[in-house]
Amino acid sequence: MKTICIVKTGSTFPETRADFDDFEEWIIRRLDSKRSTPFTVNVQAGEPLPELNQCDGVILTGSHSMVTDEDAWSHQTAQWLRDVVHQEIPLLAICYGHQLLAKALGGVSDYHPNGMEIGTVEIFSTDNVQDDPLFCELPERLFAHTIHSQTVLTLPSGAVRLAYNSHDENHAFRIGKCAWGVQFHPEFTQAIMNSYIEEVAQTGKFDEDKKLLLLEQSQETEESNALLKKFESLIGQL
Repeated sequence: MKTICIVKTGSTFPETRADFDDFEEWIIRRLDSKRSTPFTVNVQAGEPLPELNQCDGVILTGSHSMVTDEDAWSHQTAQWLRDVVHQEIPLLAICYGHQLLAKALGGVSDYHPNGMEIGTVEIFSTDNVQDDPLFCELPERLFAHTIHSQTVLTLPSGAVRLAYNSHDENHAFRIGKCAWGVQFHPEFTQAIMNSYIEEVAQTGKFDEDKKLLLLEQSQETEESNALLKKFESLIGQL
């Protein structure tokens, strides 16, 4: 059994959590209980990060915090991530984690100049996926769930760009041998995505017509969801 550390960098909306649980549970549901043993470290709540010899693999969750907030726990996690990449421990960083990974390794993460991306969106693979162990089996075009206002504006030196769309040119990348960042949410279901659309609409960030359109376009995203189990299968092989 492989041990996977899920680094929890935040929580979802209270009502979404009441209905569907939280980020770490969504990730665990996508994994194979016969293949790995996950454990969660809530760094936002001050829990200490584990020694690297305790981790066969690492998954970073999303967060409602912003990387540019420069929180102390985020700085500590960034330093830890550098060591994870240096020691070639398989790593999958999601949304906030994706942005933090890029920043930790010399990239630039900040607010997207065109604002928020939310909903089920089309994402396209670059030619680089052909040689990538995580993305190589994905189709050229797939759907994925998104909710983010910040993004990776500039990839770290040496990073390999793997996916993009019309809103975000850096939807996924790999750096080093086995560290990946994805801006989209492979752990989301359609129901969770719909909950996010409803919650964000209540904040006034878009009107009722936009909400109804986003809900109409929402769908399940089996191909992007499969990334979590594929990542799990690569642990110990890379």
